[in-house]
Amino acid sequence: MELQKTFKTYMERYQGIETYKTGYEELNLGQWNYETGCILQGAKMMYQITGDEEYKDYIIRCVDPYIGEDGKIISYIPGEYNLDFLNTGKLLYFLYDVTENEKYRKSIEVLMDQVKHQPRLTTGNFWHKLIYPFQVWLDGVYMCQPFYLEYENRYHKRQNYYDIVNQFKMVRKYLYDEKTDLYYHAYDEYKERDWADKKTGLSPNFWLRSIGWYLMALVDCYELASEELYDCKRVFCDLYREAIHGVLKYQDKESKLFYQLIALSEIEGNYLETSGSLMVAYSILKACRLEILLPDKYQYIGKEILQAVVEQKIREEDGSRHLYDTCESAGLGPHHERNGSAEYYLSEPVAVDDPKGMGILMMAYSEWLRIQDIGQEE
Repeated sequence: MELQKTFKTYMERYQGIETYKTGYEELNLGQWNYETGCILQGAKMMYQITGDEEYKDYIIRCVDPYIGEDGKIISYIPGEYNLDFLNTGKLLYFLYDVTENEKYRKSIEVLMDQVKHQPRLTTGNFWHKLIYPFQVWLDGVYMCQPFYLEYENRYHKRQNYYDIVNQFKMVRKYLYDEKTDLYYHAYDEYKERDWADKKTGLSPNFWLRSIGWYLMALVDCYELASEELYDCKRVFCDLYREAIHGVLKYQDKESKLFYQLIALSEIEGNYLETSGSLMVAYSILKACRLEILLPDKYQYIGKEILQAVVEQKIREEDGSRHLYDTCESAGLGPHHERNGSAEYYLSEPVAVDDPKGMGILMMAYSEWLRIQDIGQEE
């Protein structure tokens, strides 16, 4: 399972942030966005396991033009209070470490200022965005919390660990479904949105990728969390074990992958979705490495999901390999559109070579490589 050539070809083709049209064309730059963060996280992890400078140079080349000497980020709009903006911000810690350029340290503070002022529900959870008031989305948990936790480790003496843990606990309290053992995509505290159940405030369906974002948030935060505050670290472990056991009940027995609407495999138009399946694989492989899960029992499951994606979703055309069947986008609202119905989730375009697929493939593959290294050492 050799994928590095595929990754490097993709990085050469990927237009990244430029695909977001924002009026920064004169700089040949698009909007600071979370999708590019997926590719760059994958590149970072591949650099860390292989030492190949090409991955590091790619990250610098993508991010550096956006960061001013004062740390300000071109096309980043703080007043949107958009948690998605923080995903690419996770790379700033890495860039500061490898370049020692103070502008990256300053840009971390620029994004952290958003976190400090992010509007909250009465539960303490961050709003997903200003345009989504009093709403928690699983997506936003991944976008924000690992960034927030790493900041606490490096620069704030871990003083806000319990804030972070409380937000995860509230997600468990309000978005977890005891009947299915799955998490709903989103929660509206005041139950006012068209998509929100008028009794529970929950969106109506279980969307695979949103659950995948949450699983990745849990294992990433567990890895970052200090042993010195083990009661906090243990929360990430316990929540992950519960969540992954629920998810695995819905694995398709034949393909080993998971459906776009994970609990509705029989519904017409449902399909085996790539990015969410890869998120499950990444989280399992990482959880085994971190000993959240028993490697002897679960490692093969992560590997078989990754292998299934490689065999079933990567196809060669015109001399290049392409990754198929990633849901291009899905969300809720903000007004009357995107109502959270099954029909809605299955109506969103299905993309080829989507960065949310390829980036997570890089991340999952890097975890698989780490396991090979550990095995050789033993």
